[in-house]
Amino acid sequence: MKIICIGRNYADHIAELHNEVPTAPVIFMKPETALLQRNQPFFVPDFSQDIHHELELVLRVSKNGKHIEEKFAHTYFDAIGLGIDFTARDLQSELKKKGLPWELAKAFDGSAPISTSFKPVGEFADLANINFHLEVNGEVRQRGNSSLMLHPFAKIISFVSQYITLKMGDLIFTGTPSGVGPVKAGDQLSGFLEGEKILDVAVR
Repeated sequence: MKIICIGRNYADHIAELHNEVPTAPVIFMKPETALLQRNQPFFVPDFSQDIHHELELVLRVSKNGKHIEEKFAHTYFDAIGLGIDFTARDLQSELKKKGLPWELAKAFDGSAPISTSFKPVGEFADLANINFHLEVNGEVRQRGNSSLMLHPFAKIISFVSQYITLKMGDLIFTGTPSGVGPVKAGDQLSGFLEGEKILDVAVR
């Protein structure tokens, strides 16, 4: 199982971080050791003073595939959940300045909590109109909708599969909307998919 992540996929998030708008999906990966399941707590690492939350819709890959055409991409994932792409923003800024990869800032242990449940694709009325939001200590911090993605699910699946073979059980984080911000020990992060809370992470 691998975790594939899409960066810079919402225009409002690109603007808040003053990044350039990409012409193709921006891809990075997290190792399996980044995964946090069953609402396990997230422990703030000692190598960063600026860990940010980034709530994302997560696709669960349902069968193996490569060189997938966009028109068939919808058959390669069977459920959608939520995940948080925890990011060491201070490390990321340093790496960007040096033109280096982001992995130290994105792929550290525990940096990818996922929801306790994934909703079957068939239960969504419209995959291009999925609402989700994040609350930090009961206050809404991020709110997104899949219609606002620069690169929709089909484009992501097709693009990634031209370079990396997808396998059943892989997870694809599809990008975060605006509102990202720092977390600290004692915070409680709750993720909601179409109004249903399916992700709860205590920061320690």
